[in-house]
Amino acid sequence: MSLNATPSGERMHIGFFGRRNAGKSSVVNAVTGQELAVVSDTRGTTTDPVSKAMELLPIGPVLIIDTPGFDDEGALGELRVRRTRQVLNRTDVAVLVVDASEGMKDCDRELIALFQEKQIPYLVAWNKCDLLDTVPEETEHGVHISAKEGTHIWELKERIAKLGKVQAQEHHLAADLVQPGDLVVLVIPIDESAPKGRLILPQQQMIRDLLEAGAAAICVKDTELSGLLERLAPVRPALVITDSQAFRQVSAQVPEDIPLTSFSILMARYKGLLDEAVKGVAAIAGLKDGDRVLISEGCTHHRQCNDIGSVKIPRWLRNYTGKQLDIELSSGRDFPEDLSSYALVIHCGGCMLNEREVRYRMKCAVDQGVPITNYGITIAFMTGILRRSVELFPQLASQLREDA
Repeated sequence: MSLNATPSGERMHIGFFGRRNAGKSSVVNAVTGQELAVVSDTRGTTTDPVSKAMELLPIGPVLIIDTPGFDDEGALGELRVRRTRQVLNRTDVAVLVVDASEGMKDCDRELIALFQEKQIPYLVAWNKCDLLDTVPEETEHGVHISAKEGTHIWELKERIAKLGKVQAQEHHLAADLVQPGDLVVLVIPIDESAPKGRLILPQQQMIRDLLEAGAAAICVKDTELSGLLERLAPVRPALVITDSQAFRQVSAQVPEDIPLTSFSILMARYKGLLDEAVKGVAAIAGLKDGDRVLISEGCTHHRQCNDIGSVKIPRWLRNYTGKQLDIELSSGRDFPEDLSSYALVIHCGGCMLNEREVRYRMKCAVDQGVPITNYGITIAFMTGILRRSVELFPQLASQLREDA
C-alpha cells in the first residue's frame, strides 16, 4: 500500500439498509455512479454485504456498504439479517432506503430504532419518488429521491457528507505530542514477521502524522538503536516510538528522561481504546488455570511462524502467569458478540478497523464485565514498563500510580 492510499479504517463507512426490493442497490449505484451492486426485480438479490472503497464527491474517501434486505426470511434469511446487524457496528452514517410508493414498514422502524440505539447518524432516502403524484417536503432525516431518474441524488450525497462531517473529529497518532522541529525516533524491527519491501500500516501512518506536525522522523531497527542514540548526542529525541515486540530491548537502551511508547499504544488511543485497555490489562495478573482468553485481530493477514497474535502473545502470557490458559483467536470481522465466557480480551491495534467498530468491540466487553486490553499495553505490562509507556498521558500515569 502506498503512503498516499487511504486505509479502510480511515474512510467514512456509509451503510445502505432497508427492506428487500426497496431499491437499495439501485440507490447505491446512483450514489456511486458505478454498477457496484447487482440490481434485479427479484427480492433478495443482495445476499451478503457488499463493500467498496472509493472517492466520493463531495465527501472524500469512503467505504460504501450495500446490505441484504432486513426483512429476509427463513434460516438463510436470518443469517443475512444477522450480517446486516453486524454492519451497523462499523457504520458511521446510515442510509435507510424506503420505497416511497409503499411507505415505511415495521422493519424500517426497527432499523431506525437500531440507528438510534447505536447512536448512528442516519437519513431516510425515500426512493421511487417518481411514482408519487406529489412529493412531500424534505425533513431533517429524510430526502425524496429516484434512483431510476437520478432525482435528488446529489442532494442525498450532500446530506450524507454533512452528517459525516459532524461525526468526524480531528485525530492524531502522535502529532499532538510533539512540537514542530522535534526529532522522533521510530524503532522498527526487521525480522521474519516484517513484510518484505514495505512498512506496516501503523508505521506508515505514524510517519505521515509526524511529518504533518512539522517533526522529523528517523526510522531505525531495534538492533541499531543504541548506535543511533550515541550518534545523535547531545541532541535528544522528543519521543521514541517502538514496535511493541521490542519493548524490553528498547526500554533498556532509551534513557529514562526520553519519553517512550509504542505504535500499538498510540493506535489504541487513536481508536478510543487506550483508557479501557490500561484498566483491563490488570486482569492478566489474576488469570487462573483454565481461564479463556480471546486474542482478536482486525485483519486477516497471512500468519508467519512466529506470529505476534497466535504465537508470541500466547507464549508470553503462559510464561508470565504460569497458568494453563485456554487461548482462542479471532480475526477480521469475526468478533464474538457473546464474550461472557472469557476472562480477558486482548485486541490488536485495530489499524484496519474504523473507530466505531473498535469502540463497539470495547463496549461489548465492558457491558458484559469482561476486561479488554490491547497488544501494546499487554506487552508493556508483562515487561514491567507499562507506567513508562503511558507517561505521555498524565491521567493514565496518575491512575497507575494510584493503583500501585
